Amino acid sequence: MASSSLPYFLFSSFLLFIAASYAAAAATSFRSHALVIPVSKDASTLQYLTTIHQRNPLVPVKLVVDLGGRFLWVNCDGNYVSSSYRPVRCRSALCSLVRGIGCRAGCSAPRPGCNNKTCVLPLDNTVTRTGTVGDLDSDVVSVKSTDGSNLGRVVSVSKFIFSCGPTLALKGLAGGAVGMAGLGRTKIGLPSQFASAFRFHRKFGICLSSSTAANGAVFFGRGPYRLLPGIDASQSLTYTPLFINPVSTATFSSGNEPSVNTSLLSIDNDGIGGTKISTVDPYTVMESSIYKAFTKAFISAAAAMNITRVAAVAPFSVCFSSKNVYSTRVGPFVPSIDLVLQNKRVFWRIFGANSMVYVSDKVLCLGFVDGGANPRTSIVIGGKQLEDNLLQFDMSTSKLGFSSSLLFRRTTCANFNFTSNP
Repeated sequence: MASSSLPYFLFSSFLLFIAASYAAAAATSFRSHALVIPVSKDASTLQYLTTIHQRNPLVPVKLVVDLGGRFLWVNCDGNYVSSSYRPVRCRSALCSLVRGIGCRAGCSAPRPGCNNKTCVLPLDNTVTRTGTVGDLDSDVVSVKSTDGSNLGRVVSVSKFIFSCGPTLALKGLAGGAVGMAGLGRTKIGLPSQFASAFRFHRKFGICLSSSTAANGAVFFGRGPYRLLPGIDASQSLTYTPLFINPVSTATFSSGNEPSVNTSLLSIDNDGIGGTKISTVDPYTVMESSIYKAFTKAFISAAAAMNITRVAAVAPFSVCFSSKNVYSTRVGPFVPSIDLVLQNKRVFWRIFGANSMVYVSDKVLCLGFVDGGANPRTSIVIGGKQLEDNLLQFDMSTSKLGFSSSLLFRRTTCANFNFTSNP
């Protein structure tokens, strides 16, 4: 079964260019204006992980963060025990709302993940790009509230909608992960369910740490999003519309501009093409002709800075000697890349910390990879390019706010105070 998701598309430059009433009735009586969950980076897979608490009694559940994922799914085979677990019946209003595809049958002994007459829906592992089916269910989910600066009290949604997936769906996920946390634009994505349950804006911010030793964060609800030492990153955002059909161009600080077949950056009637932002791809992936135009311009700009190209190191095809590359507050001093959005006055600048990957002390590579001649999506902006940038998705107004590198403000995404409680 082909993998599917509801990713966030941008009208952008060639590089980006880049269940409502059900959940509302099930929230705790305390009304929080914002929630926060920690996000870590797995050193071996480069996947971004979060931990929430689910079930009764509550247990920690480690999940891969999927920006375009449609909903929360967890493996329920064998060890799922909860007194508050409830299956969602097929042919119910909720099953219709989420476009369930049928009814579960053939379960001789009812258990979480296998209850006859339960709503069944497609379930995707977007890391391996494979799909299966899962039951639609509900259970308690608990996370921490926040005032934007510190952790607040624990809050719960007693009937949080999720899907029970089989063990085979875990293939390719980071060690210890038992499912995926979908942040996509659906009625049962995490942002929509939390916003409905606590009646705050359908808005969330994601701030990925570049460190495998310190956590970033996902904030649900409006800002502030304060990072040590007292910097409200939400105050430095530039906004651009989110569209389904992106059209792009790109520039470099050197003035070089790649020539790109812009037809590849629109989405055809079959959903092929375009650009999306992803947390499950570690690096930006480009269709081959786009990649060639982009790397040609970057290599030329690097040569003008006396940066020497060296042999490629997989998975990268463009690498350089570090000899003439100096360190700055925003990473290696290399050509910066401007993601020009709806007009030339609105751009997202990528510096060396987000464009380059050190593969040894002497070699660093451009952290973009060739996706081949016929990918489903022409450009997928990966996690490396998002790290230590705050992205805020306003799902109600279809806008994206972006900060560019927080390193310029002498802070990082690892600087939210997860240890402090009011």
